[in-house]
Amino acid sequence: MANAIRVHTPGGADSLIYETYDPGQPKSGEVRLQHGAVGLNFIDVYHRTGLYPIEASPFIPGLEASGTVIELGADVAEFAVGDRVAYAGVPIGAYCDERIMPAHRLVKLPDEISFETGAAMMLQGMTVQYLIRSTYRVKAGDTVVLHAAAGGIGLIACQWLNHLGATVIGTVGSNEKAELAKQYGCHHTVLYRDENLVERVKEITNGEGVPVVYDSVGKDTYEASLDCLSPFGLFVSFGSASGPVESVYPGTLAAKGSLYFTRPTIMTYTAKREDLLASANELIELVKSGVVNINIDQRYELKNAAQAHRDLESRKTTGSTIFTV
Repeated sequence: MANAIRVHTPGGADSLIYETYDPGQPKSGEVRLQHGAVGLNFIDVYHRTGLYPIEASPFIPGLEASGTVIELGADVAEFAVGDRVAYAGVPIGAYCDERIMPAHRLVKLPDEISFETGAAMMLQGMTVQYLIRSTYRVKAGDTVVLHAAAGGIGLIACQWLNHLGATVIGTVGSNEKAELAKQYGCHHTVLYRDENLVERVKEITNGEGVPVVYDSVGKDTYEASLDCLSPFGLFVSFGSASGPVESVYPGTLAAKGSLYFTRPTIMTYTAKREDLLASANELIELVKSGVVNINIDQRYELKNAAQAHRDLESRKTTGSTIFTV
């Protein structure tokens, strides 16, 4: 038997129950993993509350972890027992110490990268990869708006955007978070509770606005984000920390400069194995080379997942958060 966090009924943080379970045996194309660490991401909250419904009941949340292959199913040629691996994305079920995973969703984790870093970097790092390399391909000289710049995705994005030669305008919730974002390469920080984001962006860009806004906050920042964009600009909605954007009226996009709106997900961008490997390997190389450093600011025992969710939802966290198992 193994241990896991399971959700029997979607709801608040108290619906995260720590209990024993049987992960089963790997079938053809699957492996059994012993986790070294597990990542926490805001999408886990959406699954827990039912905002993103999960059909199975009960279910184990979590989309990111690292660990060691301890058993192979039939027809697995790419991995061997003892391999260090990491993953991000479906199938859901990372909040446990052992699990079954499809081999085609795993990537090898180099010895130079610890299990903790591997668990903290995959989903957030590959999210940054598709956002700035595919959804909108950032180039040197671009100026971008990045919401939640001191969060896990934000700190990775600040470093990567600097590496590409872009200028980053990041929103943060406190002076402490502003200082942290600056340490990781955010050029201009905006305290969203105290400052007018649109005015600051217009000031920084000499009235032009920016070609892209990366928004993981949702309804609270939607209108201001649109007003930060230059004509033909792209609004990238990749999260809903304050609640989902309730409606998108095409006429508003037209009136504000023939704007574009997209709602991407990592599941689509890494659905094909070749795309998964390309994204993961680009991230891994930047982490190995030191271009991107993964900032793990919070560690919780897996059994304390409820408290971790409370802290995440109340915006007490910065950088990345992991569960030790």
